[in-house]
Amino acid sequence: MDDGRIVGVATERYARKKEAILAAATAVLNRQGVRGMTLADVAARVGLITTSVTYYYRKKDDLAAACFLRGLERFDAMIGQAADEPDPASRLRRFLDLYLDLNRRVRLGEATPLTSFTEIKALKEPLRASVLGAFNDLFRRVRGFFEGDAFDHLEKRERNARTHLLMEQVFWSGTWLRRYDVDDYDRVRDKMYDILVHGLAAPGRAWAPAALPDPTPLPPDGQESRETFLVAATRLINQRGYRGASVEDISAALNVTKGSFYHHHDDKDALVVECFQRTFAVTRKSQADARGLKGTSWDQLSAATATLVAYQLSEHGPLLRASSMGALPTDIRHDMAEGYGRGSERFAAMISDGMADGSIRAVDPMIAAHMINSMLNAAASLGAWVPGLERDEAAALFARPLLMGVFTH
Repeated sequence: MDDGRIVGVATERYARKKEAILAAATAVLNRQGVRGMTLADVAARVGLITTSVTYYYRKKDDLAAACFLRGLERFDAMIGQAADEPDPASRLRRFLDLYLDLNRRVRLGEATPLTSFTEIKALKEPLRASVLGAFNDLFRRVRGFFEGDAFDHLEKRERNARTHLLMEQVFWSGTWLRRYDVDDYDRVRDKMYDILVHGLAAPGRAWAPAALPDPTPLPPDGQESRETFLVAATRLINQRGYRGASVEDISAALNVTKGSFYHHHDDKDALVVECFQRTFAVTRKSQADARGLKGTSWDQLSAATATLVAYQLSEHGPLLRASSMGALPTDIRHDMAEGYGRGSERFAAMISDGMADGSIRAVDPMIAAHMINSMLNAAASLGAWVPGLERDEAAALFARPLLMGVFTH
């Protein structure tokens, strides 16, 4: 074998090993987060010793950043292919088609895992800035779906909100797509596309959500400080991820000692469970208050979603993001997933009733409910994409496009 062929084989072997490390690291990163991932865990998944991994990626953050960048490259390629379509609706449909096909191949073991981007901010500088820059580039490319003569009526902040909505619908679909067989993905794509383009409102229905009471749970007598504690913990966990928010960080944010923390909670898992239970209580209260309104199921659905989006930007918000479930022990994670499931089922019931009373279009109620939950989760970070956003603007900017259609005026 000549020198050129030897170099070629070695280069190919290096590339294959690097791809195997990236695939293994992505799976570990998705499950354990940036803080929880170790080079040893990744090495074990590919049958290497830790020092062999450091030959490719010197530090853990280098490897995590590479996983994020590879994930962004995959989405960028899909956006590039979708951009070749002749009109916005066709581009959206092509994007959904490509994404669901990739998700299907991942589930069948034919493609490497998709990267979750929820913990990019847990990276250390300067890697964080580099990855966030790449994410922002992808965001601008997706925003192209809402640019051109047909969208002159939209301000930049409206385009940004709809771009964030669309991206999060895709990113968060991984939390519910496993409920469906891969053979059903074509139908799921069609239903998602139909909801994104045409919304949920029946023809002639307007966006005029009624105001609902503040859904913040009332703390037991003498435990008013507990609400403050849970709000601060929720914000920190949403920002840094479950593993990135240490007991020390949470205690410091509240200006209390670690001893005081453990006086209220046995461990961090117990705290996260209480934050989730508070999130479920807020959602449940808004849904119940909406159910009490006179009017159609459309009136109820629009009121509940508008209230919950606005709540994310209130002094009592945000709600805990569903991504925090991934790092919990299996038994606890199952219980928290059940809590989210009940919230989805209540939204699905409203939608089914609306189809019966004629106020909501004929859609798949469960897929629509999952998409509403995805939107509500994404509302927690809406302010990052719409600087200066006021609470009373949030629902019109973010809930309305999903319920009325992302291409509507």
